[in-house]
Amino acid sequence: MTTITVKVNGETRSCIEGMLLPEFLTQIGLNLRLIAVEYNGEILHRQYWDSTQMQAGDRLEIVTIVGGGSFLVKHEASCVLRTSD
Repeated sequence: MTTITVKVNGETRSCIEGMLLPEFLTQIGLNLRLIAVEYNGEILHRQYWDSTQMQAGDRLEIVTIVGGGSFLVKHEASCVLRTSD
């Protein structure tokens, strides 16, 4: 098992190389039903999550829809709220 580092909303995180994306997202405490994921600069459709393996240097941008879709919360050390207007 090789431990790698990845960036999640600009913050460095560690995981096991080859870990599947849903497992990683759950490990960092996210509810998979409420998030959207940009993976290495591309929006990653949910149908590909189960076959996406984490690799060293991957960059994830993750947002959660809250409040009936009126806000996006960007997950990072200090959350940033943005209106979806």
